[in-house]
Amino acid sequence: MSDTQDRIPAPCPSCSPELETVHEVLSPGGGSLTVRCGDCGHVHKVQPEPEREVTLDVVVSQDGESFTANVTTVEDETVELGDEFLLETEEVLATVRVTSIELDGMKRVERAPTTDIETVWTREVDNVSVNVTIHPKDGRKDDSRSITVHVPGDYEFTVGKSDSFGDDEFEIDAFVVRGDAAGYDRDRYEMPGDSVPAKDAKRIYAYDETSSAWSAW
Repeated sequence: MSDTQDRIPAPCPSCSPELETVHEVLSPGGGSLTVRCGDCGHVHKVQPEPEREVTLDVVVSQDGESFTANVTTVEDETVELGDEFLLETEEVLATVRVTSIELDGMKRVERAPTTDIETVWTREVDNVSVNVTIHPKDGRKDDSRSITVHVPGDYEFTVGKSDSFGDDEFEIDAFVVRGDAAGYDRDRYEMPGDSVPAKDAKRIYAYDETSSAWSAW
């Protein structure tokens, strides 16, 4: 449900019973709103029209697998790439991020009103998997290897800082952000102190810091 508006159009029984005037909403209650007419100041109650709803098909991607669910929302809302919302069904309760919006004819757009949408494609961001490329300590790139770490979506990676997962310890050299992550002005960050939450990270680049000598795996 959307928040109640501060002002609404409504007929005024005192000065304009046939035509709507602007009314200030004083307080909601009992399924009706107490409002004050902007023209004559008359205070009265009005019964707001119920918000119309629409049910959307939502495809959720989660660690390489996907499933389809439904979500009900108000009809006049707009969905954009990068939006996050809580998906609650009998099978799952998770925060998901919009990664693609599909209209009729399989057309993909960056934003659309809910009434135009055929399918919303999302991925779960409460817990995520992040790929990490680890280079040997001596800087050689030909012996680099990749691992995948599983962390909460708000786990933060910072350039110049060390992380440890199991037997792997590494110092972060750079990271690349996902295309669905908002608020970034470029794809790659490599300045000391640059940081990214795991849910926004497409790949982490790091140098090995394990105490043992580099070995094949």
